[in-house]
Amino acid sequence: MISERTSVVYEFGPFRLEVGEHRLVREGQSIPLTGKAFDTLCVLVERHGKLVSKQDLMSAVWPETTVEENNLDRNISTLRKALGEQANGQSFIETVPRVGYRFVAPVTESDSKESLAEESGQEPPSRQEVRFCMTPDKVRLAYARVGCGFPLVRVANCFNHLGFEWESPIWRHWVRDLAKGHSILRYDGRVNGLSDWDVADISFESWVRDLETVVDAAGLNKFALFGHSQGGAIAIAYALRHPERVSHLALCGAYSRGAFHRDQADAVQVRRALETLVQMNWGKTNPAFFQVVTNLYIPENASPEDHCWFNDLQTISVSTANLVKIMRACDDINVRPLLPSLSVPTIVFHSDRDPIAPPQEGRILAAEIPGARFVPLSSANHILLAAEPAWKIFREELASFLACDVLPGPFDPA
Repeated sequence: MISERTSVVYEFGPFRLEVGEHRLVREGQSIPLTGKAFDTLCVLVERHGKLVSKQDLMSAVWPETTVEENNLDRNISTLRKALGEQANGQSFIETVPRVGYRFVAPVTESDSKESLAEESGQEPPSRQEVRFCMTPDKVRLAYARVGCGFPLVRVANCFNHLGFEWESPIWRHWVRDLAKGHSILRYDGRVNGLSDWDVADISFESWVRDLETVVDAAGLNKFALFGHSQGGAIAIAYALRHPERVSHLALCGAYSRGAFHRDQADAVQVRRALETLVQMNWGKTNPAFFQVVTNLYIPENASPEDHCWFNDLQTISVSTANLVKIMRACDDINVRPLLPSLSVPTIVFHSDRDPIAPPQEGRILAAEIPGARFVPLSSANHILLAAEPAWKIFREELASFLACDVLPGPFDPA
């Protein structure tokens, strides 16, 4: 089992492994690792100097899942690159052929977070506050808040996991950067992440009710609303039903109509084929399938670490059966007739080569929502990455948009 001592800190060579903060640091710089690669490193470091068999490692890192040995091999390869073994010749992880691995570098252990923060000259990173609420149909939803200021609510979309994405290079900048000057409220939708997975109703209407439930549970009276991907249609429906509560509406990679309503027969056939592969759980015996999906979401400027994180996110955030239901519910979305009735200040961002939500869908939103502003982004990524220029444009334009005419309402920080 992976250690539950979340305050423990291990130091070896130029590295510091902070278990509680889920972070590997070298000379003050965080080194991105996937969740499972980080867990693998924790097991090896905790048992430093001792041989850990492959089976013990897999049981500790994937305690309730049967996985193939190549998943462990991939983690070890990722760790060796992160630790720079090939660059400087220093060995941290020793391979015992056909048996397992041993962490051979000297390790020192500390339980004092305060002294580490003092030595580094940095404040401990802020932590998210996770709570739960119950929908009218008895589905338990997880939501989290971080930051201070006027509330910004991010609508749930596919592949959400509040805990996993906290350290993910795919999503963490969406929290870190947007929390500057705002209180960010995020939640895992039904059958996603930390929310209930055993749910009968997976539909567009249930998603709108989930958003209503979360903002009420969080005590928000007025807030800015951000919808990404299918979350955009949910945000549109909510803003139309509760315009008095939404100060601003921001949409990114969003669409008003799913694949069934775009009059593109070929696109529907491709979508059906993808759903069939998901339903067959093709990724279980063909791990490369996860990479195919990852390449659709982040085909440009993505590092190997980004790809690993998104591959893992696909398996940890949602079950195969539920993902098929989500995809079909997304296909059936059609809020386009509602667009002319929106009265909320709106900004629309869309990547000009987005393979998940066609760019035309972003232009439809901007053209048919009264007074909406359109910001095209030079990117092929459905999820903007922190290092690409489009992210800087998105962040600056969104900050400017949200700064205009914000009228705070009552806000209960409890």
